[in-house]
Amino acid sequence: MSIPPDLTAVFVYGTLMPGERNAHVARQGGPFTAQEAALSGYDLLHLHPEGYPALRPSAAPPGTQAPVRGYLLTYTPQAWEAALPFLDHLEGLHEQPPLYRREQVTVTTVPGGQPRHAWVYVYARADRLSGAQWLPGGDWRVTLARDQPGSDER
Repeated sequence: MSIPPDLTAVFVYGTLMPGERNAHVARQGGPFTAQEAALSGYDLLHLHPEGYPALRPSAAPPGTQAPVRGYLLTYTPQAWEAALPFLDHLEGLHEQPPLYRREQVTVTTVPGGQPRHAWVYVYARADRLSGAQWLPGGDWRVTLARDQPGSDER
């Protein structure tokens, strides 16, 4: 499955998910559809004292851990163009050094199991992972006090 050059979908797994504290940022660009989805091959961590999740490629053998659970947000091309600056800003993409980097991945929709291409924000600051809590079930929504902004107000 080749990646389309006009990709307008993003997989969110933390504060940008519908119902979470930064869901309003995802809506700033305009309309989108939200569908539950899963991403394999990555670890999900909860950062302390930041209070938000970090996604990183997994070192575990494929298929040996739970996939990361989240939502696939699919925008119209116009809404994606408008939303992207808000998403990149929240994720610290242009900070020095960057907090996250945006990468293309393939997620699986739930239910249905359809593969879909999407962007995802992968944590880029390995130096800040000390004290991070690994979430073996791959679902950030089980984290206590997740509605509290962390030390950097994200």
